[in-house]
Amino acid sequence: MEMMLAENIRMYRKKKRLTQEQLAADLGVTSGAVYKWEAKLSVPELNMIIEIADYFDTSVDALLGYTMKDNRLSVTVQRLKEYRIKKEYVGLSEAEKALKKFPHAFEVVHESAILYRVFGMERHEEKLLWRALELLEKSCMLLSQNTDPAISELTLHGEMADVYLMINEGGKAIELLKQYNAGGHYNDRIGFILATDQNLAEDAVPFLSMALLQNITAIMRMIEGYATVFCVRNDYSSAESILLWGIELISGLTQPGKTSFLDKMLGRFYVFLAFMQIRSENKDDAIISLKRAQAFARDYDAFPCFDMSNIRYIEFIDRVNAYDDLGTTAFESLERAVKAFNDKKLSALWEKL
Repeated sequence: MEMMLAENIRMYRKKKRLTQEQLAADLGVTSGAVYKWEAKLSVPELNMIIEIADYFDTSVDALLGYTMKDNRLSVTVQRLKEYRIKKEYVGLSEAEKALKKFPHAFEVVHESAILYRVFGMERHEEKLLWRALELLEKSCMLLSQNTDPAISELTLHGEMADVYLMINEGGKAIELLKQYNAGGHYNDRIGFILATDQNLAEDAVPFLSMALLQNITAIMRMIEGYATVFCVRNDYSSAESILLWGIELISGLTQPGKTSFLDKMLGRFYVFLAFMQIRSENKDDAIISLKRAQAFARDYDAFPCFDMSNIRYIEFIDRVNAYDDLGTTAFESLERAVKAFNDKKLSALWEKL
């Protein structure tokens, strides 16, 4: 504030084309006083600040460089988010002010908790992390106010687990994650934490295995989704690229010489790849892709496997069957994939092969 006052006195004086001596004479002070104000060596008394503002036909707020903050709830929350995004440490003191003004507002409490968690983790300051935990616990109590679908009791406790890990309370973190592991949401995190303790490493394997299975399915959907988007954009090169990456990734999870449900997906990916290659005028490559798709289907249908036993790295899981809507056989799934594209060139190649 003092810095802005000094700069503004100088700015307004120059706008009036006055020397320090002339301004001093008009205000009835010494030229040395004006010099000290502008050099930040001293600050005018309050009554003089009012007189200076009046002299320059401006407000005291403008002279001081003060801007009135919009302290509505929504604006306050957005301001706290900006502090976090820009990593401005002053955001913590602003969070405390906001908490005093809106002590029972979920958005303010939760956003403040995130601020404390972020700075506490980056700076390894336990005091900040304990404050984050306190605010996260309060966020849970205020959760009924929440309107953000991305935030739930599950995610709040996941955030709390992250904080417990940072303060070397791994046991509490695992306990929380297991308690709120609906749908196996935290399998990967539980497995990772257990694996970092040599005495608990074997306990991590079932969680890591289930996490791997869940993420295989998620990745396959993601790849098909991206490939479809690229196809709509007529960006066949990008579609081919992500399909090839997916094929390589999934192939790395198959046991050599054994079939698994992944073979059905690999065959489907090769049909998708063939379609992109036809669109790119690469007929020879499309033929190779369709032949590979048929080879996967032939092998799978000869020795079908309906559980997860033949997938690499999967251990200690009760027999879990794979279900899909691709077709009862691998060849049926390929036929459906070809028909779905409704492309004459692809259909003609398929029939020929």
